[in-house]
Amino acid sequence: MKKTLFGLFAVLLLCSHDMFLKLDDYFLNPQSDATIQLFNGTFDKSENVIDRNRMLDVSLVGNGSRTAVDSTQWTERDSITFLNFTTGNPGTWVAGVSTKPRDIALDAEAFNSYLEHDGVLDMLAYRKENNLMEQDAVEKYSKHVKTLFQVGDTVSTDWKTVLGYPIEFVPMGNPYAVHPGHSLSVQLLFDGKPLADQSVYLGIDTAGTSQTTTHSHDGGKPHTHGNDTPDHTHTTPNELRTNADGMINFELPSKGVYHLRTIYMTESEEEGLTHESNWATLTFAVGDGIANHSHENDATHSHEDETHTHEDGFPSYIFWIASILVLGILFFVFTRKK
Repeated sequence: MKKTLFGLFAVLLLCSHDMFLKLDDYFLNPQSDATIQLFNGTFDKSENVIDRNRMLDVSLVGNGSRTAVDSTQWTERDSITFLNFTTGNPGTWVAGVSTKPRDIALDAEAFNSYLEHDGVLDMLAYRKENNLMEQDAVEKYSKHVKTLFQVGDTVSTDWKTVLGYPIEFVPMGNPYAVHPGHSLSVQLLFDGKPLADQSVYLGIDTAGTSQTTTHSHDGGKPHTHGNDTPDHTHTTPNELRTNADGMINFELPSKGVYHLRTIYMTESEEEGLTHESNWATLTFAVGDGIANHSHENDATHSHEDETHTHEDGFPSYIFWIASILVLGILFFVFTRKK
């Protein structure tokens, strides 16, 4: 009985405890006070704060440089860990947190439930195929999370920075340079190399609707939690698979906050362990597309100007003036002859 209760408690403690870096607003003013929130739970609700001594690395990347964040910049409130900082010059910025590994022991039933509810379905299938469903587990796990945000009206190339975490999402394009209707490719790295054939879950938070990635139970039907507003719904997560180059590609159908998550789990040969997992998330927002605005306007203006020119590049008014002069000369000539 005690073992069962402990297993259920462990599932509640561990399952769906993804970690996300979030902002209330992903579009910030330069040289201004800002706050990044560290959620440990689901994308919508943090279940507990993260001890600072668990953080192996906390980095801010912007304007071409990477800065280590001092622990005094962190505060805690209502199960959320907050990072207070001052933005720098305009550009696309990156923030990242990487945690130390921890071990957790789970009985077979609790471990299988955790695999199912958190979407670690490859390992669950492996256990079924190899008659391991009755095997207890001792897992070493760590979490590595990133967020991209935009400062000011100028995009930069900092978004492509690889932080060197054990597992890491790296976008192949700047999400702040595109707008809804475009697509984005993201590469998943493990130990610095592309991770192929790995499940990745994509979620989108839009106004009034949350398409979360952490609730695969209830058959994906919309439901509410006690502290949710009525129009806050959860739908079946969009599961993607990385290709041979560790890439996923997905559409950006609307403005909003996009979040990716994955748990890469392997069997462990380390003494005292049965499994090791590395968790990764990435969050960013999609708006009107800062760089795309100027490009589109330039293209539109150029196109509009072209409608008033001929194929040889002469402005229309020159042809009108020339035509009037020719008609005037002809009229003068015929009048003189008469």
